[in-house]
Amino acid sequence: MVRSVNRSLGSGKHQLSTKAGAGARRRALISLTPLIDVVFILLIFFMLASSFLDWRSIDLDAPGRTGAGSSVEGALLVELRPEGLRLSGTPIAPEELSRRVAALLAERPDQKVLLRPAPGVALQDAVAVLDRLTAAGVTALSLIRSP
Repeated sequence: MVRSVNRSLGSGKHQLSTKAGAGARRRALISLTPLIDVVFILLIFFMLASSFLDWRSIDLDAPGRTGAGSSVEGALLVELRPEGLRLSGTPIAPEELSRRVAALLAERPDQKVLLRPAPGVALQDAVAVLDRLTAAGVTALSLIRSP
C-alpha cells in the first residue's frame, strides 16, 4: 500500500522536495504602506509647524544708472572693512555707529546712508551693520559695492 501511494504521488524525489520545502520558513514580506504613512504624517507635521513668513526684512534702495551721482551727494558713507567700520572715512566702533547715526538723523531725518562692504567681508557682518543702521532709524539705506 505504501508503494501505491508513492506511485500515485510521483517519484520519491518529488516527495522529498515537498517535505524539505514545508520545513523551511517563508520570509516575511515587509509592507511599505505603514512607512509611507509615517513619512506623510511627519511631512504634514513639519509643514504645519514651520513658519515661512519673512518676519524681518531690510529695505534697500537699488541705485539706478542715471542720476547716481546726485543720490550720493550729502549721504553718509559707512564702510565695512575686515579691520572694522568707518563712518565718512574715520574708524568707528559698531556701538558708536548706532549712536552717531541716530544723532545725525535727529538733525536731518531724510539723511541717506550708504553701506559699502569691502571684498572679503562676511555677509553676516554686513547684515549685522544693516541691522544696527535700521535700529538707529535709517530709512534711506543703500548698499553699494566697492569700486
